[in-house]
Amino acid sequence: MKLTLLDRRVVRQRVGMLCVLMLGLSFALCARAESVTSVSHVPWDQLLHAHVVDTPDGRSTSVDYAGMLAERAKLSAYLQSLALVKKDTFASLSQPAQLAFLINAYNAWTVELVLTAYPDLTSIKDLGSFFRSPWSRAFIPLLEETRSLDNIEHDLIRGDDGYQEPRIHFAVNCASIGCPALRAEAYTETRLESQLEDQTRRFLQDSSRNRVVGDGLEVSSIFKWYREDFQQGWLGYSRLEDFFSHYSDLLGLNSDQVQALSDGSLKIRFVAYDWALNQSVKPTTN
Repeated sequence: MKLTLLDRRVVRQRVGMLCVLMLGLSFALCARAESVTSVSHVPWDQLLHAHVVDTPDGRSTSVDYAGMLAERAKLSAYLQSLALVKKDTFASLSQPAQLAFLINAYNAWTVELVLTAYPDLTSIKDLGSFFRSPWSRAFIPLLEETRSLDNIEHDLIRGDDGYQEPRIHFAVNCASIGCPALRAEAYTETRLESQLEDQTRRFLQDSSRNRVVGDGLEVSSIFKWYREDFQQGWLGYSRLEDFFSHYSDLLGLNSDQVQALSDGSLKIRFVAYDWALNQSVKPTTN
């Protein structure tokens, strides 16, 4: 029986997901046999420096997944090093070190998930199904449990026992054009504050995602989905409008618009999200 292009793509995606599940299982078995007292993010940092590039307009970044695929063994070794970290070791880390660890783990496993089907996908959503999104699939061995990307983001990072840090939404990357940029370096304990602030500022000043239009402020749907995170007291702010006022210069708001935002007369609207894969396309040479 001759397979169509669509059939081959579906087969490849299913084989890819089986491979990543087997990879996760092998990592989990190794983690049971040994553990580490610290983890180095240098390999991930090197991969990001090599394969994450600025978009032509400089507003975001894209990923050379073909390059990542060529160095998949290095990525796998890094992921295995994360799997070896035990809960008590993680608990002994400072909060900045913990958060850097979790953000790096989320982003690295997202890249690995894409690689299971690359280049036969146009969106990370292609790796989900009618019944389950790619983010809810449990395949990640981390901190002595098998976790999903949702579990890392919503429970470990954003949960009630999490870090109350809304700027993580500009650091975790969902492999899509609509996402904030995948940073071209690993997050680290000592530089986490400046890295999060830089990510936030870069995203907010991107007028393709956030801009004043007429009598309204049009912003990314991130602020609709996670509005509560921006209203939980970061810097004392209890409203999304306060967060936007704090960064009014990046959003291009003048003093009258800041006042209108505060009193509710500047309406907040949410723009559609672009789920296309954030892949870079290298120019071909003759």
